Amino acid sequence: MPENLQVISHPLVQHKLSLMRKKSTSTQNFRTLIREVGTLLAYEVTKDLPLIYEEIETPLMKMDAPFLEGKKLCLVSILR
Repeated sequence: MPENLQVISHPLVQHKLSLMRKKSTSTQNFRTLIREVGTLLAYEVTKDLPLIYEEIETPLMKMDAPFLEGKKLCLVSILR
């Protein structure tokens, strides 16, 4: 398996994939499940992205706040 490939085996993702595969799942529910699975996959694969800290001013005080380091991301989930 390629080094940059991530296979997600989270129980919630597996459950939603099973619902998507059911013959009785309506088109509307299928589309909803696709969005939900895509969100879960994005959350999982971005958990180790590097962060930088910048000082910001909140209504209460100044703080060092985390921001994603680097350029904007584009995530594409391939459900096979």
